[in-house]
Amino acid sequence: MDIERDPELPGRLLRVERDALIPLLRARPEADFAIRTCCPGWTVRHVLAHCGSALMRVVESRFEVGVFSPESNDRDIAERTGWSNARVVDELERGMTEAGPVIAAAEHGMLDGIALGEWVHGGDVLDAFGEPGAYAGEGLPLALELLAHLTRARRTVPLRALLDDRDEPLVLGADSPDHAVYAGPAATLIRLIAARPLTGTRYELTGAWENELTFFD
Repeated sequence: MDIERDPELPGRLLRVERDALIPLLRARPEADFAIRTCCPGWTVRHVLAHCGSALMRVVESRFEVGVFSPESNDRDIAERTGWSNARVVDELERGMTEAGPVIAAAEHGMLDGIALGEWVHGGDVLDAFGEPGAYAGEGLPLALELLAHLTRARRTVPLRALLDDRDEPLVLGADSPDHAVYAGPAATLIRLIAARPLTGTRYELTGAWENELTFFD
C-alpha cells in the first residue's frame, strides 16, 4: 500500500529541528564548532555550513548540474570559510525557516529527502557534542513518517521495523511479503538507515545486511 505524500511534512520537520538546534548552537562556545563529527573530514562547522548552503540552494532554486555532489558540497563549505560561526548559524536558521514551502511545491516530492538529510545532520551535531537525543527528540516521529514515505516511493529493501518506543510496526521500502525485520530503538534505526556509527547500540536485524538498508548515498 502506498503512503500518500504530505507536502507539508518536510517543512514541519525542518521547523521542529530549527527550534531545537538553533538555540543550542547559539549557546555553544566557539571552540565547539571545531569538534569532529561522524561525517568523514567534517567538523560541526562544516556540517552546519553544508546544511545552510543546501537549504539556501532550495530557497533560491539554485540547482546547477552536479549540485549536492561531494565536490559541490565541499565548494559550498569552502565559500563560507571567512564567515563567522554566528553567520553560518544565521544562514542555517533562515534555510530551515524558508525551505519548507519550496520543498512542498516541488514536483513529485523530489526535494523531500533534503529535509530528512538535514534532520539527520542535526543528529550528527548532537552526537558530536555528546548531547542526549541524537537522531531522536521531538522531530523523530516526523522523521520516521517521512522516511516511510521516501523508502516506499523509492522501493528500497522491504523492512518491518519493530520499534521499542512505537506501538505499531513501521513499514519501510517496497511492498513485499518477504521483508527484513528490525527490532530495537527508533534512533538506532535512523543510525542504521543513515550509515551512522552503531558502536554501543543494540538491535536485531534479520533478512538483510546492514549495508542493504542504507538510504543516503
